[in-house]
Amino acid sequence: MLLEKILKKSVISLALACAVPGMAMADIKIGFLGTLSGPSAANGRDQLDGFRLALEQLGGKLGGVETEIVAEDDQMKPSVALTGVSRLLEREEVDAVVGLTFTHVLMALQPKIAETDVPFIGTISGPSPTAGALCKPNLFIMSWQSDAPAEAMGKYMQDKGVKSISTLTPNFVGGKDKISGLRNTYKGEIIDEIYTPLSQLDFSAELTQVAVSDPEGVFMFYPGGLGVTFMRQYKQAGLAGKLPLYTANSIEGEDVDAMGEAVIGAYAADTWTPGISSEYSKKFVNAYREKYNRTPSAYAAFSYDAMMKLNAAVEALKGDVSDKKAFVNAIKTADFESLRGDFKFGNNNYPVQDYHIFEMVKGENGKPDWKLVQENVLKDHVDTYAAQCTMS
Repeated sequence: MLLEKILKKSVISLALACAVPGMAMADIKIGFLGTLSGPSAANGRDQLDGFRLALEQLGGKLGGVETEIVAEDDQMKPSVALTGVSRLLEREEVDAVVGLTFTHVLMALQPKIAETDVPFIGTISGPSPTAGALCKPNLFIMSWQSDAPAEAMGKYMQDKGVKSISTLTPNFVGGKDKISGLRNTYKGEIIDEIYTPLSQLDFSAELTQVAVSDPEGVFMFYPGGLGVTFMRQYKQAGLAGKLPLYTANSIEGEDVDAMGEAVIGAYAADTWTPGISSEYSKKFVNAYREKYNRTPSAYAAFSYDAMMKLNAAVEALKGDVSDKKAFVNAIKTADFESLRGDFKFGNNNYPVQDYHIFEMVKGENGKPDWKLVQENVLKDHVDTYAAQCTMS
């Protein structure tokens, strides 16, 4: 009889917990997986801080539901990332995973993403396979497919009449995607196509090779601290001001202050920088600077957008994200205001968006600043690999 009473009481308690809205069971938990240590930790930190700022401005709630962020550092290592994502999915039981800093890490996660309905939202890396044949209903990229910013810069150089260049990038998926994208739009001669290890910090031999080749310009992609080091050495080698430097995703956030005078005169292609003049974007930049005492990178902006996208999706579901397939569909379709202006996902869950060219100039405060020199060098751009995505 006692056992029967206990069981009946447990059933009633469970029913009440399910029926009463706003209880802890209804709370939303978002997992963050990104690179928070090592030489490129600034990239992951910008992602996480962009997420946190957006959630703070939303009052700590997505769609009116109390929300928690649980962070995991992947250390830029696929093995560590796999352990971290398992912890987020299985122990923390997160409702979505955001972040996903580097392409080689995201590629290693593909089997884990495929075996769950939990949505994954990347805000930096956009490797070509995941835009094409490996596209997935529950994988979204808020930034760009890795080729696209280089395609924008390639078109700018082509239109400008630059006849020959040397290229320098790290030797990993993201670097190779950049050169692939560049070749899609730039038809001049690539004299040197140089790849360096992700851990390399001394570029003196490569810069000497470039100086001997004497191209009309140089295209480089080095993210995070690698970009700071490269830019300083480019100036020290006497190439700044002599060989125009064209970049994609290398002149970012607080790294610009570290680059200092060395970055003046360089060109950057992206869909967002602090040089975007909309009032909404300016408010974000000011809020980010006030909270973190540094300039936001595009990675922080894309992450801010991702949280606002999630908020719109949760609102569309009236706060109930228990059906993960419905949550995925809401993320795909929910409208939100992007820092970039017009934004929508293509058939492969990658953005369809505009790209612009910025020149680095000396700002009013004497520090480097972004000057918009060509708007919409690519308009409503769909990435090259979307046609390979057969996802319905």
